[in-house]
Amino acid sequence: MRRPFLIQSFFIAISSLCAFSSATAASLPQQLTSALKHAAPSLNNKVLSTALSAMQCALSHGAEPAQRLAVIDFSLPSSDKRLWIFDLQSKQLVLHDFVAHGNRSGDNFATRFSNINGSHQSSIGLFRTAESYQGKHGYSLRMDGLEPGFNDRARERAIVIHPADYVNPAWIKSQGRIGRSQGCPAVRPEIARTVIDKLKGGQFMFSWYPDQQWLQSSIYLNCRTGQLASRTSKNNADDS
Repeated sequence: MRRPFLIQSFFIAISSLCAFSSATAASLPQQLTSALKHAAPSLNNKVLSTALSAMQCALSHGAEPAQRLAVIDFSLPSSDKRLWIFDLQSKQLVLHDFVAHGNRSGDNFATRFSNINGSHQSSIGLFRTAESYQGKHGYSLRMDGLEPGFNDRARERAIVIHPADYVNPAWIKSQGRIGRSQGCPAVRPEIARTVIDKLKGGQFMFSWYPDQQWLQSSIYLNCRTGQLASRTSKNNADDS
């Protein structure tokens, strides 16, 4: 007689597990989540929800709030606009444009990602933007990867946002894709200053790809309290 109850409990448990990511994102003000989805209808809802979940996890463990959030969907080809920048206060889309991936990550589609110096591959996960500077590519923006094993060597690898002539829609007609970087999320020169000025100084950037190892082990996607507490303590010690 208990079988119907057990079956019902099983399906409730499965439904709860599948809804985990959405529930985490929903812990943000629902108005924000809905507004960003409305502002960027071309951005996959799962990608946006995952980005918001990762950001919320960081905030719930002591990270300073940000004014803006950038999302890159590396499951899309480089011939598509796959960079979105949101203003979290006004709940508006600030920019939607092209962004490059590393030349060893793939051709038009990026399928390989790395945290290793010299790999010329892009990195995935949650980043925090840092200082702008004048470098060999001109006005650029440094970032710090927050995810151990996936992007925490970003600064060491000089993974930065910078302008690049090869991020050019005209390339799509002749090459079938835009040009590629050595791992940096390079952008069109015409918008580089806007992108950098909007993102510098401690904003969040989230680079998505359905990599199973990352999805299963990311401390931000799975919000692992112990590891995050340890990492927050280390960052605070570094700042002192």
